[in-house]
Amino acid sequence: MASLKEKDIRLVAFDADDTLWDNQSFFDKAVEDYCALMSPYGTRDDMYSALYKTECSNMDSLGYGTKAFIISLVENAIRVSDGNIPEDKILQAISIGRTILDNPATPLPGVVETLAALQAKGLYRMVIFTKGDPLEQEAKIDRSNLGKFFSDVEVVSNKTPLEYRRLCRHNGIGEKEFLMVGNSFKSDIAPVLEMGGNAVIIPFGTLWEHERVEEYDHPDLIRLEVFSQLAEVL
Repeated sequence: MASLKEKDIRLVAFDADDTLWDNQSFFDKAVEDYCALMSPYGTRDDMYSALYKTECSNMDSLGYGTKAFIISLVENAIRVSDGNIPEDKILQAISIGRTILDNPATPLPGVVETLAALQAKGLYRMVIFTKGDPLEQEAKIDRSNLGKFFSDVEVVSNKTPLEYRRLCRHNGIGEKEFLMVGNSFKSDIAPVLEMGGNAVIIPFGTLWEHERVEEYDHPDLIRLEVFSQLAEVL
C-alpha cells in the first residue's frame, strides 16, 4: 500500500457525506419513492430523468442539499403533470424530501477509531471541508458526534481548485502540505490534484450521477478500500 508518511502533510481535510457517514442512500430512497408517487405521469425512468434534469438546472441558483432537492421535487412534479398534480401529491413530494433530514449521520465503519488514532498522533490539523447547505451539514456533524476530532468545519457551495487554494491559504500552508480525503473523484480528488495537493479516495459504493466522472491515476493520489486504512498511510 502506498504511503504519505514521507510527505510533509500538515493539513488533512475530510469530506463529510458518504466519507464520514452515509448520505447518498437517503437521497436514493427518496428518489425511488418520488418516482413511485409520480407514476401516473410516466415511467420510473422518465421521472428519474426529468428530476435529474430539473436538479441540474437548479444547481447554479440553489446549490446542493435537501432544501434545493425538495424545491426540485415540487418544480418537477408541476412540470411533468402540466400543472395538474393534486395538492396532496405536492405535500407528499415535500414529505419524501424531508425524510432526508432525518439522516442520523451515523459514522461509517472505522471512522471513529481512525479519526481518534490520527488525532492522538498530533501530527496534522484536521478539518471538515464539505459542500451543501451549512445548516444541514452542521446538524449532521452534531448528530455524528465527530466534531470533537476537527479543529474547523467549512461548508462551501462547490469544490473547485479555487476553494481548495483558499482553504490552504486560510490555514497558512502550501498546496503540497495539503491532503484531501473523500469519496467523490469529481469533487474531492480532481480539483485537489489540479492545484498540486494530495488526495485519498475511499469509494462509498453508491454515487450520485452528477458526481460521476472518468477517473485516472496520479502520483499524488492514493486509493483505499475502507476508511480504517487511512491510519496505515498517514
